[in-house]
Amino acid sequence: MRTQVAIVGAGPAGLVLAHLLNNAGVESVIVENRSRNYIQARLRAGVLEQGTVDLLRSSGVGQRLDREGLRHDGIYLQWPGTRQHLDFPELCGRSVWVYGQTEVVKDLVAARVANDLPLYFEVSDTAVHNIETDLPTVTFTDADGNAQTIHCDVIAGCDGSHGICGPAIPASARRTWARDYPYGWLGVLAQAPPSTDELLYAWHPHGFAMHSMRSPSISRLYLQVGVAERLQDWSDDRIWTELTTRLAHEDWELTTGQLLDKSITPMRSFVSLPMRYGRLFLAGDAAHIVPPTGAKGLNLAVADAKLLADAIIGSYGSSGASLLDAYQETALRRVWRCMHFSWWMTSMLHTDGDDPFARELQLAQLRYLSTSRAAAQSLAENYTGLPYGW
Repeated sequence: MRTQVAIVGAGPAGLVLAHLLNNAGVESVIVENRSRNYIQARLRAGVLEQGTVDLLRSSGVGQRLDREGLRHDGIYLQWPGTRQHLDFPELCGRSVWVYGQTEVVKDLVAARVANDLPLYFEVSDTAVHNIETDLPTVTFTDADGNAQTIHCDVIAGCDGSHGICGPAIPASARRTWARDYPYGWLGVLAQAPPSTDELLYAWHPHGFAMHSMRSPSISRLYLQVGVAERLQDWSDDRIWTELTTRLAHEDWELTTGQLLDKSITPMRSFVSLPMRYGRLFLAGDAAHIVPPTGAKGLNLAVADAKLLADAIIGSYGSSGASLLDAYQETALRRVWRCMHFSWWMTSMLHTDGDDPFARELQLAQLRYLSTSRAAAQSLAENYTGLPYGW
């Protein structure tokens, strides 16, 4: 088959890219090795920056988000004896929305299917070829066992950190930066109404804890755990006991309920370059991973997709190849800013061993955020999202 852009991966980056391209009249084909049910059910990020919400709305897929998404105008920072609210609109004029990545994916898939645009699920043997030439191709086996070849102008690798596109770049041309953290997040989905009106980030001597939500009746909660922890060692009672301990605050009670899902996610910071090699362009987790503390992963993938869509659309118009040539440099400014913010939030809120000096530094930073408008404003600006092209 022949198309203008072949997209490997139907996560947020690939779906947003395809949607924006279609709105501009640029053809694309998406191939995804998972099933539609799988990508629409896996639990991932749930906080959308102001810019992500604005983009989804302006591109025509924000209707359900406006009906069901939960707007949040701040967060709580907590440490023993103190709970501090940061008011985002007052600090920077922006907000965030709680709307799960699964819901964003559902909306984008539904829009593509409604427009009868090519989207192949459950493919196998995917490979990219001739990426250093002007005639790149993508080959795969479709769900019916048929061998397929896509001839295209550009390949977009949006297939995550375990995909095939990143490794398709010769090792001699790749450079990576990585930091693995000595802890992870035990995340649970609970049939319990949220206990707070805003997201709550808590520092505690036992380790970090977070209270989030997915709907007025579903809570999403997290506990810092060691990298060697096993899910089977965490009973429901143990999880609720630890959450109640770490989130405890005077005259406040954590609402408990049935646990619908639980998983342990490792924490990692990772950047891989180049984001462009010949006619192959990487976006989202294929190029970078951030720890979830700063709520940047999904939003960074959407930002990559927006920049890459503008560059591809421009290449068929008056700007020619200039935006494509600048894609990596432009994207990396946001990538490293988000990388720093996520590392900073993670380092401030997670305990690491029994180092009393490190703990006092963390508490000093939290107290500073509660007393300095400049410090709070910096957090608010980064958390709600910097402008595209920053």
